[in-house]
Amino acid sequence: MPGPILIFDSGVGGLSVVAPLRQRLPGVGLVYACDNAMLPYGIRPDGWLVARILAVCEAAVAASRCGVLVVACNTASTLALDALRARLSVPVVGTVPAIKPAARMSRSRHIGLLATSATVARPYTERLIQEFAADCRVTRVAADALVGQAERLVVGEPPDRAIIREATAPLWDAPDLDTVVLGCTHFPLLRTQIAEAAPRPVTLVDSGEAIARRAARLAVDPPPSQGRDPSFATAPDARLARALSHYAFDEPGLLAVG
Repeated sequence: MPGPILIFDSGVGGLSVVAPLRQRLPGVGLVYACDNAMLPYGIRPDGWLVARILAVCEAAVAASRCGVLVVACNTASTLALDALRARLSVPVVGTVPAIKPAARMSRSRHIGLLATSATVARPYTERLIQEFAADCRVTRVAADALVGQAERLVVGEPPDRAIIREATAPLWDAPDLDTVVLGCTHFPLLRTQIAEAAPRPVTLVDSGEAIARRAARLAVDPPPSQGRDPSFATAPDARLARALSHYAFDEPGLLAVG
C-alpha cells in the first residue's frame, strides 16, 4: 500500500536529506523519526545498536505506515541495514559514506573520511574503500564531537567553532588532500563551518542526493504532503520540536519502543 517516505536517524542528522528528497519529490509526504533518547549512536556497542535500531525502526514503520524507510544514519546503515531489510516489509534505503563519488572527484587521489568512530572502523567502510577508492590514499578521522555541534546548530544554538576546528584538524596535515567525505548525516548540516575550518579549499561530498534518487525509485505512489509532515521521537524535547518545525514537520509524537 502506498505510504509516505519515513526518514530515520538517531538525532537531527537525517534532516540533511530532507531538502534533496523534497527537491526530487516535490509535494510528497514525509515522516521524520529519531531516537533522540539514545543519541549518539556512534559510540555505542554494536550488539546493543543492532537490537535498538531494529526496535525503533519497527515502531516507526508501524506508526507512520510508510511505503519506504530511509535510514539516514551512516552508523545504523553500515551496521544494521541487512537486518532491517530482513525484518521489515517495506523497502529500506541505506546511507553509506560517499566514497565512490569522492574518489571520482579527487584529482590528487588523496581523500578524507570524516565520520563517527563506529563508521570509520566498520568493515563495511573498508569494503567501500577497497572497491571504489583502492587507488586513493584515504585519511580516516573519527569526529564524534561534530554530532553534538550539528545538534546545537539545528536547535538554534551556535556551534562551537573551536571544537569543529579541533575535530577536523587531522584532515589538513597532508597538503594534497583535496576531497572530504562527510560520512555522517549530521555533518552536512555543518558544511559551512567545516569549510571555514579548512586551511584551503576542499570538496565536501555527502550522500544526500544519492539517497533521494534511490528513495524516488522505490516510492510507489506516495501520498502528498498535508502541509506540515508528522514526526516521531523517543523522548520529549522542546528544542527538537522547534528544530523540526523549521523543516516543516509537526511537533514529534512520542514513539513507543518495545
